[in-house]
Amino acid sequence: MATETEIKLSLPAHAASQVAKQALLAGVEPQRQLLINTYYDTPDLRLRRERIVVRYRQKGSQWLLTVKTAPQLTAGLAQRSEWEVPARPGAFDFSHVDSDSLRDLLESLRDELQPLFTTHFRRHIWLLEPRHGVRIELALDRGWIDARGQRQTIREVELELLSGELGDLFALAGQLQDSLPLHPEVSSKSERAYRLLADAPLAAVKAPPIATEAGMSCIGAFRMIALSCLYHLQGNEKSVGRSDLPEFVHQARVAIRRLRSAIRLWEPLLPEHFVARFDPLWQGLARQLGDTRNWDVFLAETLPVLAEACSGRGEVERMSSYARRRSASSRRATGKALGTADYSRLLIDFSAALLALPEAGGGPLGTFVPRCLKKSAKQVKKRAVDALGAGVAARHRLRVAFKQLRYALEFFTPILEGPVLSNYHHSASCLQDLLGRLNDLAVAEQLIAEALPGRKGKRLAGWLAAQTESLLPEFSRALNDFQQQREPWQVA
Repeated sequence: MATETEIKLSLPAHAASQVAKQALLAGVEPQRQLLINTYYDTPDLRLRRERIVVRYRQKGSQWLLTVKTAPQLTAGLAQRSEWEVPARPGAFDFSHVDSDSLRDLLESLRDELQPLFTTHFRRHIWLLEPRHGVRIELALDRGWIDARGQRQTIREVELELLSGELGDLFALAGQLQDSLPLHPEVSSKSERAYRLLADAPLAAVKAPPIATEAGMSCIGAFRMIALSCLYHLQGNEKSVGRSDLPEFVHQARVAIRRLRSAIRLWEPLLPEHFVARFDPLWQGLARQLGDTRNWDVFLAETLPVLAEACSGRGEVERMSSYARRRSASSRRATGKALGTADYSRLLIDFSAALLALPEAGGGPLGTFVPRCLKKSAKQVKKRAVDALGAGVAARHRLRVAFKQLRYALEFFTPILEGPVLSNYHHSASCLQDLLGRLNDLAVAEQLIAEALPGRKGKRLAGWLAAQTESLLPEFSRALNDFQQQREPWQVA
């Protein structure tokens, strides 16, 4: 078994011809290959569900049978096990797979395997040695995926670490980004082929479960959570500017909020320069996504109710027209922000810094969890006292603190499992929903003031203020119920 470590980077058509002209490739003679790959799976796509790849590759006159595990890509990085041997096409002999469980599964499915799709591309390979002891293969792939008559272009750079450290791989990726518009890929060729085969519209990606364990290191847990947040973000990034569906913006925003919450939770254990450098950059993206999300919520949830309550009034029509224009322009700006070289570089730089964090400090996660949650809960309690009977700003501060606590509970759920956590989480969810409704009303008042300044939007703002007042007793009861809940980390 070999372990393959590589970064996959996509690039636009106009930039592909510039790769060979890079200064770091000067004097390095490329190898050229035509690679034709046929991927196999069962009729019910069992291998895809198990995240296993089986393919035959034709390279010149040679045929290779390859088996790979297929972990999720994060900021273009893939680290996976690979087994590859010369073989005759169609003869599935998995005796070279030295993982007993994987080999047994493949042998049990052997008779069901059938060809599903192919990839056909030309590869140019440069072998680089950036420093002594480091060898990296840079490959430029150009061709296509063919899935039952449907085609999709392949145009990407792969950097494979043959020897050296992971930091060397990211350093080379960053160096290439200085002169090429390279973006970390979130999907492998086979994953893109499966989507093409399904011929289904892209769906918003939600946060994946995170398998934290009490015995893992604190920094290891932070790294796992942060990488999961990047995967969540990148699963939605392309559709933010291409689709009018609000859920893509919502999930991208949630991904960054979760990431920033993790940075705040772990801040005492993180290098000061790490937080100072990256948190403001993520905050800037969150702010852009937040503006688009505000208009989405207003159009989908607030405006219909407002129109029904204030029907026949010209202010509603003017507000609706203005909101649609602002929503469209904000969505374009957000899509553009996620398509910039700065964003692509942030993904690479943050991932490199994240993977380079020293493991020492903080002890095992199991001892960190109670301290972390106790501190977050204390902040919530402090702001809850200020929020009762206070205005919008105090409730917003409570909402921010409360979200951090809720995200922390989600990060640590595998460690805190039990009925106490279930009750606590249910109460927290009810309060979070109510805080969200109050926040939507407060934001709606701001948007109306922007669209209909002065007295033009007075009646609409008055109706929103009345809705806020009607929710305050319910907010008080929900907050009281939450404060009575037993804290699950006290019994973990």
